[in-house]
Amino acid sequence: MNILMLGWELPPHNSGGLGVACYYLARSLARQGSSIDFVVPYSAHHPDSEFMTIHSATRLDPLQRNGLNAYDSDAAEHTSLDKADVNDLQSMRGVQKRYVQYVEQLLQKVTPDVIHAHDWLTMEAGIHAKRLTNAPLVVHVHATEFDRSGERSGNPIVHEIEQQALLIADRIIAVSAITKAIIVQQYNIPADKVEVVHNAIDAEQLSNHTYDLRTYQYLELLRSEGYTVAATITRFTIQKGLTHFMRAAARACEKYDKLVFLLAGDGEQRDELIQLAAEYGIADKVFFTGFVRGKQWRDAYSVADIFVMSSVSEPFGLTALEAAHHDSALIISKQSGVGEVLDSIFRYDFWDTDRLADQMIAIATSPSLSTTLRRNVAREYTRLSWDDVAQKCIAVYQASRIGVAV
Repeated sequence: MNILMLGWELPPHNSGGLGVACYYLARSLARQGSSIDFVVPYSAHHPDSEFMTIHSATRLDPLQRNGLNAYDSDAAEHTSLDKADVNDLQSMRGVQKRYVQYVEQLLQKVTPDVIHAHDWLTMEAGIHAKRLTNAPLVVHVHATEFDRSGERSGNPIVHEIEQQALLIADRIIAVSAITKAIIVQQYNIPADKVEVVHNAIDAEQLSNHTYDLRTYQYLELLRSEGYTVAATITRFTIQKGLTHFMRAAARACEKYDKLVFLLAGDGEQRDELIQLAAEYGIADKVFFTGFVRGKQWRDAYSVADIFVMSSVSEPFGLTALEAAHHDSALIISKQSGVGEVLDSIFRYDFWDTDRLADQMIAIATSPSLSTTLRRNVAREYTRLSWDDVAQKCIAVYQASRIGVAV
């Protein structure tokens, strides 16, 4: 099967889980015999990606692409595509318009059996590709604007793009039942048009790493003195619920002194979070790494005794699986889709800071509880496979071509 896959990022030039999911899904599809043309909006080398053909829609480098604030609803432009300047590659809408034009040119050379578009960033290109080729369009929803905007209203242009693409798509893949419910309820899409396909993890790839105790040496010193490290690794955006996490951290420290907190990542809320740590009187207990990747990223998982996913709305949450692989106990908000595939975790409503504080203290003060959670969740995440994800996607492709529900 020839697949035209439209995405916004691939490792090692990814800023979050979207690029990771795209990479491993494409690799498993290729292993099962699919031919993949993958379009990204920047120019860069992608090692270990020989299984697919990667096309660069612009000459932007990945850092310039990152500067477009694709995941910040407040920063996203309120401009329709027809009014965007295709020569303005400093704007998100300009890059998206160039991306659409590139896909139109690429379709003069390739003939896809199916078009697979990931998230709002590439949905317009997917619609244009469908109109030009009459190939079925599968829209893969990793997050909606309702997720990204958190407790705010979101960007009306992005909502409109998602609404149009979800209506036009032949089939829709949602990464969780939570996401499917949003698609059905908020966008009025028939439920039988949406297939839930959970993400997975490549444990073998993550195993090729030796933890370096020197990376977070001070935290390791605190651990040797009996402190417990509670960590989160994420973008600092409204969607991630980090202000609630900070309040819970402060409440926990009022009851139990030997907790410290690691926030690995960056984003528009960084300064606000640093200020909150000072206002709550826990600045000496909260450690900010800035944006991390590679060794520092993996070591952040390894130093964590507890991993917290505090998201207001998290369609899936690959970082939770990665944390489980690195032997952390997991506390996941009930608004996070990864909780649909894991049982041996603590859950709480993102706004319930007292409950989160109590759960962190419970794990920190009970070695047997921590051990049980970590051991059991390890059995659960290893059942997930990208090859199974790819098989489910192929079934969706086949259904889209014959026009029946999966």
